[in-house]
Amino acid sequence: MKNRLYSSFASATHGDRASLMGAVCAALALFLCSCSSIPPARLAALPGDESALPPRYSMVCVIHGDAGYLYHDERGDAHRADEVTLAEAKTVAERNTQAEVFIFHERRRRHLLLFIPRRDGEFYYYRNGRLLAEESYWRDQGEFRFDPEIELYNRFCAEGSTDPVRLFLYFGHEIPEIGGAGYDASYKSRTFTIDDLAGGLKRIAPDSTRIDLVVLSACFGGTPHTIAALAPYARYVVASPDNLHLSYFDLRPLERLDIGLREGDVSGFANAFARHAFDKLTEDIQTTVAVAVYDVDRARGFLQTADGIYDRRLTAASGKTPAFIEHCDCADDPEYALPGMNEGITVLYRAPRFGRLQHKESHSGWECLKLAE
Repeated sequence: MKNRLYSSFASATHGDRASLMGAVCAALALFLCSCSSIPPARLAALPGDESALPPRYSMVCVIHGDAGYLYHDERGDAHRADEVTLAEAKTVAERNTQAEVFIFHERRRRHLLLFIPRRDGEFYYYRNGRLLAEESYWRDQGEFRFDPEIELYNRFCAEGSTDPVRLFLYFGHEIPEIGGAGYDASYKSRTFTIDDLAGGLKRIAPDSTRIDLVVLSACFGGTPHTIAALAPYARYVVASPDNLHLSYFDLRPLERLDIGLREGDVSGFANAFARHAFDKLTEDIQTTVAVAVYDVDRARGFLQTADGIYDRRLTAASGKTPAFIEHCDCADDPEYALPGMNEGITVLYRAPRFGRLQHKESHSGWECLKLAE
């Protein structure tokens, strides 16, 4: 059989062989492209009794993985923080039998055979503890930063649902307040700032309502500008006003929302979540640990009075290299010593075990910028 095929190919004209090889290459390219991503998802059917139950909780989880998240545990084993968080988010989704959960994993762009691009976003949709849809997508499509995610959210969100408790979680490294070029390692010219994140929240928040709880799992998330940007779309925010080890908040308190949020007490749940994250971090690391809960409505007074000061600092920092910009506790800057600075904030803080701040006893919960002296 092999010899007959070879003889047929050898006896073909040069043009026929070229056409045949072109067809083979085209078929191979189509095959590789078809293997490069998960096909567009369709919503799997729920049993009749489950589909009749509207979700009591709606959670959106965005995990940024297009940067350096590699670390090694105490045994020397390599892990990626975004992959660990993705696994935890899936566990949360599976254990919440009264929730719908949207998980978006933003991956670094990869290629097959060095030249065939693969989709760099992964989407998972769970309802009532079951994975109903899974899809890969291109992250750079659309005019605005979260256009692909918003399209998937609108396509799969439960219809006719009563007003659920809404949660939004973002995992990633520090979100810039100005500039924002290079946040994605795969898209050096693409910008991402806290205002882009706020724009995404605006598009998933129902009309005239706000997301009940936003968890910002990133370094230096507790600045006046960041909380003010999220304030129109969030009731409570959990964030770290300092460095956050591996951009990591533990997700286990979210595994049973029917228990943790049984009475709809978002404030109590936010504080319990922050306490659990703080305790877990202080067990594992020796550097600064700071986790704060912001009651946005109660903190508005300070945000309004501090806004002009902080904007001037941002303007002064614009164009400066990171070496010339320092983060500091706002309470250590006399210009921010304003009435209501501590209103609406619960702060959990432990000083680093070493270094110049090891004797710092407390943190205001607000992180500010200053130019290095």
